[in-house]
Amino acid sequence: MTGVRFRAARAAEWETLRDIERSAGRWFRDTDMDAVADDEPPPLEELRALGRAGRLRVAAEDGELPVAYAVLLPVDGCVHVEQLSVHADSARRGVGRALLEDVAVRERAAGVPALTLTTFAHVPWNAPYYARCGFRTLDDAELTPGLREIRAHEAAAGLDRWPRVCMRREL
Repeated sequence: MTGVRFRAARAAEWETLRDIERSAGRWFRDTDMDAVADDEPPPLEELRALGRAGRLRVAAEDGELPVAYAVLLPVDGCVHVEQLSVHADSARRGVGRALLEDVAVRERAAGVPALTLTTFAHVPWNAPYYARCGFRTLDDAELTPGLREIRAHEAAAGLDRWPRVCMRREL
């Protein structure tokens, strides 16, 4: 992807990442999911901890300004894409897909067997999008303990008002 570079997030960018997530969340208003659109991004302290642990990856235009980011967590021997957000001004240009590919290449090289994520089943830029990116929906019998814990946390947060699924992409 021309003009976009993938790298670890920098300490000076934590607030920019929060802005990216707020911008990306606006799309949910078109699906009557205002509660999702209004959800606040992770607090700065959480982003700092994730950054220090090497768990934040960004897509930066011209190598500098982040326009997308991913939160990557270890879950049951895989890497869980906890969050993937693309600023609305950079959406629908392949930035999110390219960031996912960057993550997949890096994690495969590190010996990680798969990427996992949880997402909304019927939102076009969620489960259908991830299916086009090589993820498959897991049935209940395939859920690992860590994925079950994530789903329980999401349900407690009220996200089950809309159908959600766990997905996996083999690396």
